[in-house]
Amino acid sequence: MAKDSYLVGLIGAGIGPSLSPALHQREADRQGLRYLYRLLDLDVLGRAPQAVGDLVRAARDLGYDGLNITHPCKQLVIGHLDALDPRAEALGAVNTVVFDGGRAVGHNTDVTGFAAAFARGLPDAPLERVVQLGAGGAGAAVAHAVLTLGAERVTIVDAAPERAAALADSLVRHVGPGRAEAATVDRLPGLLAEADGVGGLVHATPTGMAAHPGLPLPAGLLHPGLWVAEVVYRPLETELLKVARTRGCAVLGGGGMAVFQAADAFRLFTGREPDSVRMLDDFEELVGVERAGSAVG
Repeated sequence: MAKDSYLVGLIGAGIGPSLSPALHQREADRQGLRYLYRLLDLDVLGRAPQAVGDLVRAARDLGYDGLNITHPCKQLVIGHLDALDPRAEALGAVNTVVFDGGRAVGHNTDVTGFAAAFARGLPDAPLERVVQLGAGGAGAAVAHAVLTLGAERVTIVDAAPERAAALADSLVRHVGPGRAEAATVDRLPGLLAEADGVGGLVHATPTGMAAHPGLPLPAGLLHPGLWVAEVVYRPLETELLKVARTRGCAVLGGGGMAVFQAADAFRLFTGREPDSVRMLDDFEELVGVERAGSAVG
């Protein structure tokens, strides 16, 4: 008999404002499920990111059905799991852990989440030349997603050149030579000029998050011939998106990825099919309530 009660959680740093609990619980309510979604915030707990293994073990012992994993633990958690699904193994990053018969199995729904959001929000965007800022856990997922969508070449730029090189090497192993490369930050102006009219920029670093405000690159590098896709969704309107719009770029916010990856995680946790369209409506409503609250406050 299918279960009708679930206990899940989210491990990450500074996750108090996360909309994941509400997105999951609203969908569960519609499906008649008892569903408790808890936040395991490293900042609140006073724990370092390296404590993710202890938290995963504690959750398993306490009877959790699964966990979502976010910054900065998507790669650190891997060494504490019993198995990885093929996509998570290829990415070297996990954002969803399912407890199955006492085993902790890692998955990645960021790939499918970003791909679905991109196809919905920028359906006609050219993909000949894509420049991506960020090679961490989210960066690995969105780079794979962009290549899955048909990008001819993705160039990875990261403040840590060795991390960009490692991701590019991994991408080449999985999709073939010539479609991924690493580049240093000083090459950004030339790379974005090359993408004019034939590609765009994917942003996958923490810059722009509430705890890390600012722009991830000089505003002058953005021009109308680029589309700009953002992974950050708290705040929904990041400084990058604001500047990109004023400079004439087509833009994609991080909200769609947040919703579609949540829907995929819900499916993994429960075995039930979520209604992604209703979850998108939920997201819009939740963000609207937050904005109204901020205006009143």
